[in-house]
Amino acid sequence: STMEETDREAVATAVQRVAGMLQRPDQLDKVEQYRRREARKKASVEARLKAAIQSQLDGVRTGLSQLHNALNDVKDIQQSLIDVNKDWRQSINTIENLKDVKDAVVQHSQLAAAVENLKNIFSVPEIVRETQDLIERGELLQAHRKLMDLEFSRDNLMYEQYRMDSKNTHDMNLIHTYFGDMQKLSEELAKQLWMVVQRSLVTVRRDPTLLVSVVRIIEREEKIDRRMLDRKKQTGFIPPGRPKKWKEKMFNILERTVSIRIEGTQADTRESDKMWLVRHLEIIRKYVLDDLLVAKTLLDQCFPPHYDIFNKLLNMYHQALSTRMQELAAEDLEANEIVSLLSWVLNTYKSSEMMGNPELSPEVDVNSLDPLISQNVVEQLLSKYMSTLTSNIIGWLRKALETDKKDWIKETEPEADQDGYYQTTLPAIVFQMFEQNLQVAAQINEDLKTKVLLLCLQQMNSFLTRYKDEAQLYKEEHLKNRQYPQCYVQYMIAVINNCQTFKESIISLKRKYLKTDMEDTLSISHTSMDATLDIIAKEGCSSLLDEVFMDLEPHLNELMTKKWLMGSNAVGTICVTVEDYFNDFAKIKKPYKKTMTLEAHRRVVVEYIRAIMLKRISFKNAEERKEGAEIMIKEAEQFRFLFKKLAAGSGEDTEGLCDIIEAIAEVIKLTDPSLLYLEVSTLVSKYPDIRDDHITALLTVRGDASRDMKQTIIETLDQGPSQPNPNYVPIFKEITVPTLTVPKLLK
Repeated sequence: STMEETDREAVATAVQRVAGMLQRPDQLDKVEQYRRREARKKASVEARLKAAIQSQLDGVRTGLSQLHNALNDVKDIQQSLIDVNKDWRQSINTIENLKDVKDAVVQHSQLAAAVENLKNIFSVPEIVRETQDLIERGELLQAHRKLMDLEFSRDNLMYEQYRMDSKNTHDMNLIHTYFGDMQKLSEELAKQLWMVVQRSLVTVRRDPTLLVSVVRIIEREEKIDRRMLDRKKQTGFIPPGRPKKWKEKMFNILERTVSIRIEGTQADTRESDKMWLVRHLEIIRKYVLDDLLVAKTLLDQCFPPHYDIFNKLLNMYHQALSTRMQELAAEDLEANEIVSLLSWVLNTYKSSEMMGNPELSPEVDVNSLDPLISQNVVEQLLSKYMSTLTSNIIGWLRKALETDKKDWIKETEPEADQDGYYQTTLPAIVFQMFEQNLQVAAQINEDLKTKVLLLCLQQMNSFLTRYKDEAQLYKEEHLKNRQYPQCYVQYMIAVINNCQTFKESIISLKRKYLKTDMEDTLSISHTSMDATLDIIAKEGCSSLLDEVFMDLEPHLNELMTKKWLMGSNAVGTICVTVEDYFNDFAKIKKPYKKTMTLEAHRRVVVEYIRAIMLKRISFKNAEERKEGAEIMIKEAEQFRFLFKKLAAGSGEDTEGLCDIIEAIAEVIKLTDPSLLYLEVSTLVSKYPDIRDDHITALLTVRGDASRDMKQTIIETLDQGPSQPNPNYVPIFKEITVPTLTVPKLLK
């Protein structure tokens, strides 16, 4: 059994412990000591066991007595329930009879409400009158207080009526009608509130308390709205005219006011004022900035924070502006108006003059404002601007040229610039127009500015071609009648000078308005413009020289004639005429004037040599040859002197040209015919473009060389070497020698 097992275990344990204690012989002496110790331990364990068993028994005893008590209690409760059950069954009938009392209670509460409201009910007409007076006197808070009392009475009566009999509309209508004037009062008060709200930005400066009162009234109404809606959820009843939603109405009124404020700033139309749009936009800018500053500094304090009044107003203004700008963008705007609008929308709106004003930050963050008009509309406006501008520029340029042409036939000289060079106003007008349009485009952005510059230069290019054609026509017209126009030379000089001005203006325009990386795109059109201008100037100069030589013609015809040999003043007149023309030509700008002087010098020499080659004279003897040659040398000197004077300061060496006349004179002057070949060959080696016919003509003028001699000289010359001056510009090749004609033979 378990007991025996336990005993066995105990004995085994004991044996083990004793064996552990008595391992060495000297430990046997302590056996008695060990026994006593074990006896003590045993006694203590037994005492602890006894105590545990004792407390266990006590607990069991207590538990039994409590169970006993509980049983008695259960019996008592059971008895009580039996009694209650009996009583309840008896009183069911009595409860049914209490319905009358319940009805009486409801009626009592209604009558109590009626009594409570009685004094109000009887004095409704009087309170309505008082409220009306208060509204008229502008004492809105008191008026609203009375209105609330009236509404409270009416609503409570209606509520009681509804509770008693929700189907009875007749009684409801009776109450509603009796309080009928009150509805009008509410509307009257609302009208006053909305007037204050409409003028809130003015009111807040003059009488902020009035605005605060209005906001308080709206807040009270909002509270009542909320209470009524809660009651409707519970009972299904809501008084007439609720919810009033005055806060929502207030925001609607503000929104309408903002829209009217912005639309109302357009005072003028294009018909009455060219600058109508600029003015309109400037007034908008000023109003909006002023309004928002007032809203931020003053208005904000009159409203509870949850109204977020400043941000709401900011959105209203932004919306109203966006609408207005879209309306304007849809109108048929002129080019400058498109620029004004875009510049305002893209730049002014977010600048420090408006939304970016430091006083509006941090509440207004320009970076988070939406664009006033879409990118798409901006693109449309820009392309409309470019096409309008293109046709405008074409028109302006055409008109400028027409006006300039009218000046060309005037009988007064053209204006001179500060350095005394003739000019017309054409380049100034053209570039002033370009500048204005570029400055305007720059207001919008870099990209548009570049586009406009390209447009201007492109139009300039085709304009210069027209200018060239007009100058050509001008010259042709003049040749039909050289007396007309009176100041042809001066205006042709002005045209030539304009070419130089145009060149400089194109460069400065590009320097001012073009980013360097764009240079390449333009260099082609620039080169072609420069080329056109050079052609105009060159043709102008040559037409002026034609003028000179037409006047010189009769005098050139006198050269190398009998009359000339006898002593004529042809060259003197030629020099005076050239000098006279060059007094005018002094008004030509440097690069062209220099070319002209050289060209005139060259042409005079060419004409002189041509006169020799015309064989108008054939010297009879050595005397005449000497005389003629000396006149030629003297005249070469006159030309040299003249052109030195004309080229003064230009540092051009034109000596060489007159040397040709002197070299020819030497051939004519030669007295020893045997040296003739040598002299001619020297001439040819210096001026290798001399042809055989030139030599023949020269020898004919000498008058002493036989046909054989001419033949021999020419044949021998063909084998000779030539050492021309490296700077020599061929001159003989443009001189033709007349062949024998019938009239000559008849002579």
